[in-house]
Amino acid sequence: MSFTFEQGPIRPPSEAKSLLLRFTRNCPWNRCRFCPVYKGRPFSRRPLSEIKADIDAVRNILDDLKALSWSLGEGGALSPVVVNRALTDPAKGGCYRHVAVWAYHGEGTVFLQDANNLIMRTGDLVEALRYLRERVPGITRVTSYGRSNTIARKSLEELKEIREAGLDRIHIGLESGSDTVLRFMEKGATADQHIEAGRKVMEAGMTLSEYIMPGLGGVRWSREHALETARVLNAVDPHFIRLRSLRIPPNTPLYEDLRAGSFEPLSDDDTVREIRLLIENLEGIHSTLTSDHIMNLLENVEGTFPQDKDRMLATIDRYLSLPDEDRLLYRLGRRGGALRSVDDLLDPAMRARLERARRELEAETGKDLEALIKELGDQYI
Repeated sequence: MSFTFEQGPIRPPSEAKSLLLRFTRNCPWNRCRFCPVYKGRPFSRRPLSEIKADIDAVRNILDDLKALSWSLGEGGALSPVVVNRALTDPAKGGCYRHVAVWAYHGEGTVFLQDANNLIMRTGDLVEALRYLRERVPGITRVTSYGRSNTIARKSLEELKEIREAGLDRIHIGLESGSDTVLRFMEKGATADQHIEAGRKVMEAGMTLSEYIMPGLGGVRWSREHALETARVLNAVDPHFIRLRSLRIPPNTPLYEDLRAGSFEPLSDDDTVREIRLLIENLEGIHSTLTSDHIMNLLENVEGTFPQDKDRMLATIDRYLSLPDEDRLLYRLGRRGGALRSVDDLLDPAMRARLERARRELEAETGKDLEALIKELGDQYI
């Protein structure tokens, strides 16, 4: 009886408590200049038999946990006693522990890895989803990444069939609504495809998250990036808009562009200004904007349109109106993981800690504060 199953390298922050199951391996496109995740790894479709075997392994673990509960006198319930035994037993592997924690939290969400499961043949994906729902009890939501150009090629009828089989939510990396930026970044999708795919997902009855990358246009295309992205989002009106500010890891083609001088990144403050321009131009939508990633400078710029738009803009303006020294200290604290909002700077003890940390870092490293802040930010890539 197998207790192991395959998992991929990443998941969205919003899926932190989800059961992770791999339906495809890596990314079928894998050319995006900003993305380091799948570089050097070939894409492959997993056979349906393999996917079902992994789902069976999850069910085996759940059944074994119930048997363990009875043996420990817990009456079949997944109590802290049972979970603690599962987590501390050296004979239990990582997959077993992952399922134990997932079942204990009881939220029932599942995230399907890797980058573009909608590329599966519709019949295979439908069968895998139905099997997952049949074999694993307690599932409340199933989510997957999907690429716009792939989804745009699916018929609405296919997407509805996939929804009925059990796929509730799709995350799309829109990144930008500017065709100029999309071409430069080799995203493999156009603004029109983003709109078509987003509308199809919504019409099929699935929840849609669109990921936006502030800073992706660099200095050259910042304004176009913000305005065109707002235009696409206004045309789609997704359920969620998720901000993922650009960072450039060394193992990406974009890093080579940076070194060659063909791409000039925005500063932190200019990225904040770009986000402001984006939000200012979001009109007629009902999306919820989230800033749920450490790469974003202002985590508390979030809310639902239209009612929270003015508050989000005010949060940005409050940061931008800070004196230069305060913005530097905030950025140091945020990139160091100590701050979550501008309000945290009002704490005299926190401010004193940041000022002391600044003096010590500058003295120890001989670097200026801008270089130190960049290094701290890059640690999260």
